[in-house]
Amino acid sequence: MLEDQDQTMMEHLEELRRVLIISLAATFIMAGVCWFFSDRILEIILEPVLATGNKMHYIGIMEALMTKIKLSFFLGFLAALPVTLWQFWAFIMPALRKMERVYFTVFVVVSYVFFIGGILFAFYTVFNMGVKFLLHFGGEELLPMLTIGNYVSFAMMFILPFGVIFELPLAVFLLAQLGVINYQWMVKKRKMAILISVVAGAVLVPSPDIITPLMMATPMYLLFELSASIVKLVDWLKKRKAKRKAEEEEALAEDQGENNVTGTEGND
Repeated sequence: MLEDQDQTMMEHLEELRRVLIISLAATFIMAGVCWFFSDRILEIILEPVLATGNKMHYIGIMEALMTKIKLSFFLGFLAALPVTLWQFWAFIMPALRKMERVYFTVFVVVSYVFFIGGILFAFYTVFNMGVKFLLHFGGEELLPMLTIGNYVSFAMMFILPFGVIFELPLAVFLLAQLGVINYQWMVKKRKMAILISVVAGAVLVPSPDIITPLMMATPMYLLFELSASIVKLVDWLKKRKAKRKAEEEEALAEDQGENNVTGTEGND
């Protein structure tokens, strides 16, 4: 029996190894595909800087090439993410029941949509406005010497956490459905949420100024408030469902009582 268990464990490890290899291969393949679109994507990323009349520079002979490679792998990771999620879904699926598979499939799809939505939101709103806002601090006397490598690294480091943060409403919804948290708990944690948002903004986007971390902290806290509203809605639906169930049980009990009375009168 021990040999069977060891064999099963080895099979699981081999399957996990296959999942990782396929996920990495998909990322590399999509990075190669994204290389051909990297110039166009780079133009979009540079637009907030170029719109202010500034120019981008590179100071190392390999900096432009390495930046395009880094950007291609970043885009390849995003493009291959559905394949990666599908592989891990297929790995976990045999251990799930039928309804659990349906819920998990919906969870995977929605989580990916939220992740990409968070990245797009971060770039087209917070990042775009933030770059233009910060460049105005130099005034007319100071000339910004922005290097392409540092700028692209800053852009990826800034927008990627938003993809993760946008998973918060989905995670909170699942926890509320499981009864782990409720609206009262969310209300009590408001001050803690503000503190965590500010600290996370400072850690995820390290910057000498206070404005940049706050630009990340503000959407994080707003997502917390959105999550609190979702939990409040879930609690209300649960109470409504429980009330309806209680009314149905009460009506059923009354019907049974009437049937018992009728049956007793008939016997008499």
